[in-house]
Amino acid sequence: MTDLPSGTDKKLGLLIDLDICVGCHGCVTSCKEWNSTDDNLPLSDFDSYGEAPDGIFLNRVHGYETDDGISSQTVHFPRSCLHCEQPECVTVCPTGASYKRQEDGIVLVNPETCIGCKLCSWACPYGAREYDHKQGIMKKCTLCVDRIYNEELEEEDRKPACVLACPTSARLFGDFSDPQSDVSILSEKRGGVALMDNLGYKPVNRYLPPRKKHITSEQNSKNNANLQRFSDLKPSNGNSKLENFFSWLDQKLS
Repeated sequence: MTDLPSGTDKKLGLLIDLDICVGCHGCVTSCKEWNSTDDNLPLSDFDSYGEAPDGIFLNRVHGYETDDGISSQTVHFPRSCLHCEQPECVTVCPTGASYKRQEDGIVLVNPETCIGCKLCSWACPYGAREYDHKQGIMKKCTLCVDRIYNEELEEEDRKPACVLACPTSARLFGDFSDPQSDVSILSEKRGGVALMDNLGYKPVNRYLPPRKKHITSEQNSKNNANLQRFSDLKPSNGNSKLENFFSWLDQKLS
């Protein structure tokens, strides 16, 4: 089995703001594009134009509906490797293919020594690893390690592809071991959450919880009144309910 470093010089990771993530999947597609430029090890696709298309993605976004009895809210939840400080996916690896770097804390997979046994995917409670059936190896988020240290790029471009692509700046990249870094300061200010921290894997990535949407009793009464007016609309002169709705909308906006 694979040993972990006694400590790391940095704790590079992502800070994801669930309050402003709009679920556009820009992070997903940019990640797929950047990590498929390698001619030898692209992220495989399966039956792309068939009835059941599938493929390997290092980042996925899930959507959930929340309801507190007053208002409802859609929360978009991006999921990728959290680059844990105590990653079980590394310690179960029989070949050393899964490893954690001492210099920056990034968890990686060496494709040359990975045998595709899938032990790491079973050990990861976050579902962050994906098995590439075409290549017979495991894949995961690398924090675009080939990009963030690329001196041929401008300094502002040395960030993970998902961070650069986010239109709302819901994803930030930085060193969580530095208390003065942007990710550390914002995480402390907004109460950044370590996902399933009770398991003891110490994930580096943090999630900023969505802010509660406050609706006053006056606003709630107005909303209910408007809903009642809409429900009271009756078809007349052969108009459909949809036409009546647009008529009501036109009155509200005029």
